[in-house]
Amino acid sequence: MATVPHFSLCIPAYNEAALLPRLLDSVDVARRNFRGGAEAIEVVVGNNGSTDATAEIARSRGCVVADVEKRAIAAARNGAAASARGEILCFIDGDSIVHPETFNEIDDAMRTGRCAVGATGVKMERMSLGIWLTWLLMVPMTRVAGVDTGVVFCRREDFAAISGYTEAMMVAEDVDFMWRLKKLGRKRGAKFMRTPTARAITSTRKFDNHGDWHYFRIMFGVPFKMLFARGAMRRQVWSYWYADR
Repeated sequence: MATVPHFSLCIPAYNEAALLPRLLDSVDVARRNFRGGAEAIEVVVGNNGSTDATAEIARSRGCVVADVEKRAIAAARNGAAASARGEILCFIDGDSIVHPETFNEIDDAMRTGRCAVGATGVKMERMSLGIWLTWLLMVPMTRVAGVDTGVVFCRREDFAAISGYTEAMMVAEDVDFMWRLKKLGRKRGAKFMRTPTARAITSTRKFDNHGDWHYFRIMFGVPFKMLFARGAMRRQVWSYWYADR
């Protein structure tokens, strides 16, 4: 009888052949470092209609591959989770790099019994003035909202209780997910927790593609589009989050 893994790391992926190998390299290190043994961690890739070698790379590296037809990041996360067997579900984007102590620190947080949902937080892949100012703007927002990014983790039963990620949301599905888990956790005195040091490294490819100051251009235009140009807003969401590789 197969042993049920303690962790399932779920990776939503669309055309990530270029960056998925470096993520999996970092996951291999974190698995070897886990005090419970590497076999306690499975990796599941939610292949979201990739047209490159994403699925083949994932399979060749021993990952479970869940093919997800609906083009939505939330659907890819849910599809990976549906194929996962672990007690604790973890989610990380395919263009990231995980810290060597990721699973040890997540395990510590979950063993407290006080964690409804958690995240490792992130560091940027590179820095510049424009990226630093964007970061300076975004970090206080995550602290006020009581959420974060990086490797996001929760108990499998809690994921099921809130029906996972909201697939109708094309963006900000991760924030919505954490808010709903926090609400669920309050019923038993649990809360959001951030791991102390195991920050993931997040890709700066959006900055590489659009310029280091592009967030400021987007932010000034978003309120107008949300109120007066919904079609333009939908097109921007698709081109920025889904079609941009």
